[in-house]
Amino acid sequence: MRLRPRRASLGAMTIPIPDLATAFMLVFARVGTLVMLLPAIGEQLIPARLRLGFALLLTLTLLPLASGLLPRTAAPDRAIAMLLGEVLVGLILGLATRMVLAALQTAGAVIAQELGLASALTVDPTTRSGQEAAIGNLLTLLGITLVFATDTHHLAITAVRDSYALLPPASLPEAGDAAKLAVGAVGAAFALALKLAAPFILFAFLFNLGLGVLSRLIPQIQVFFVGIPLSILIGMLVLLVSVAAMMTLFVGDLGRFLQTFGVS
Repeated sequence: MRLRPRRASLGAMTIPIPDLATAFMLVFARVGTLVMLLPAIGEQLIPARLRLGFALLLTLTLLPLASGLLPRTAAPDRAIAMLLGEVLVGLILGLATRMVLAALQTAGAVIAQELGLASALTVDPTTRSGQEAAIGNLLTLLGITLVFATDTHHLAITAVRDSYALLPPASLPEAGDAAKLAVGAVGAAFALALKLAAPFILFAFLFNLGLGVLSRLIPQIQVFFVGIPLSILIGMLVLLVSVAAMMTLFVGDLGRFLQTFGVS
């Protein structure tokens, strides 16, 4: 007597249980990697069980869509290669998006350097490892909060869905396309960091120029002892005035970057 594999109904399709398990594993490989790296959703501040549960729920939601793009049957070696390919796709897309969030830390480091607060370091709350500039950590926490407050995390979830149209499963991304995406993400992150820190770079240039002129006019004044506290005070006022525009620029840039994945 020949045993037939049991079948499970997935929407309008009927898929054998082994094929359904393989499809779930492949979808979870991409979705789980993306959830681990996406801004706001994949932060270390969120408990690991909550992130895992969210990844499983999102995998179940995307399974009907992705299962139609996966081959019905595959040899074990082919399935392992597809699994590694899905993890690689998740890493590429997740790290590219993570670069946008890293722009806040870069901008914070530049701002701290210009204001004379480069030695004011605190533990990075997003990774809980290493120390970063306190201003950078402040901007990062503000950015994560605004991602949830403005529903930008919905765009991140939609980008996970649309990644199957950008990079279909069962196919490895070409090295040239991956390199282009990585270089573009790093370039966009540095451009965003410079935009965020531009007011402080201009302020530091004008302030130091004024101190230099003052020291030449009145050599008796110790401009160093006068300039550092004044630079911090005025810099904090500039941060207070410009932080809203900076965060608006960050959220908008993150949304536009997610649209490159095919977000509708």
